[in-house]
Amino acid sequence: MSTTINKSVDEALRQLREAAAAKKCWQCGCLHSSLRAIEEAYPKSTRPQKLASIVELARSRLSEVKYDCLGCEVCWPALAINALGVEGDACPGEAVEPRAGWPPLPGSYKALRFHTPVAVCTLTDEMLMNNVVAAATSEIAIVGTMQTENLGIERLMQNTLANPNIRFVVLCGADSQQAIGHLPGQSLMALSRSGVDERMRIIGAPGKRPVLRNVSREAIEHFRRAVEVVDLIGETGVPQILGAAKNCGLRNPGPAEPFSGTRSAATIAGYIPQRMVSDPAGYFVVFPDCGGQLLTLEHYRNDGVLDVIIEGHSPAELYIPAIEKHLISRLDHAAYLGRELARAEQALSNGGLYIQDAAPEIESEHSGKSSVCGCGSNCGEKHP
Repeated sequence: MSTTINKSVDEALRQLREAAAAKKCWQCGCLHSSLRAIEEAYPKSTRPQKLASIVELARSRLSEVKYDCLGCEVCWPALAINALGVEGDACPGEAVEPRAGWPPLPGSYKALRFHTPVAVCTLTDEMLMNNVVAAATSEIAIVGTMQTENLGIERLMQNTLANPNIRFVVLCGADSQQAIGHLPGQSLMALSRSGVDERMRIIGAPGKRPVLRNVSREAIEHFRRAVEVVDLIGETGVPQILGAAKNCGLRNPGPAEPFSGTRSAATIAGYIPQRMVSDPAGYFVVFPDCGGQLLTLEHYRNDGVLDVIIEGHSPAELYIPAIEKHLISRLDHAAYLGRELARAEQALSNGGLYIQDAAPEIESEHSGKSSVCGCGSNCGEKHP
């Protein structure tokens, strides 16, 4: 192995040790996907022993993914795969499911008007977004932020293409200066100029992971034809931003041809079932203990026998053991439990009264009225 390769592996080891020691990384998609990328690039038969050891250590500490990417200023998994030259997404994320109406995808933005030509993207500056919204003129349809050079750009594109009236995107505010170099603003400018290569990587983008996986080439080319991206990156003056938006409005060519490839989702009306089915695993009674600042979760078998008591300071400390110990087997009951634990936590924090709500099937038995059991909690079950 050459000296250069040795140095690259040593750098990767340093970064992976940091990640393996940081609890926040254990449930972050960055570490999960980086380890997969390293294992694919270095099969066991060819993997250096010291790299194999630290990969094994990091993998032993993984827990279920809780967030795709925290946007940390220093991302150790990303630095590790960059040092090794491994292809992979250190900051991954699944495609966000669309929602009905406009904009179709959720995000950090404020939609103002539909039939106007300008979108303003303040990049990573949330405060600037709020300031522009407060002063927005009639040319501005939407104001929002964008944090990453992959999912962020995809989301901006899809929300923009869903409104053919938008013909300009004004980029302003500070581009990210994080260690792994997201640089979403400069990456979007590169996309507007040059498009993507055969791997769907933005040509000439300075970001580390400017790969678009959740939009089609047709969508990208339609965006490039229909929408002009105005480069005001670094500008934080609201008058200057509004002036650029006004100039765009004066040049408005009218609505673009609608893009038929944007995704849509059907709207389903919510409902409550006439009667819920009892959970074979049993039922729960929730208690907030204000004196001890604890939440208590009692689990009863369906024959009324108390078999487990769980205590903790947050809902997650109760529902995770309940799930892992198979004390709940139905999703509707899990949703009910989550709601009640959140209500109990709120009562614990503000000192208010908590009465456990009745489950829908119990309410129907009592003509919509729930009964308070002897323990002082409206447990919604046939509590002894």
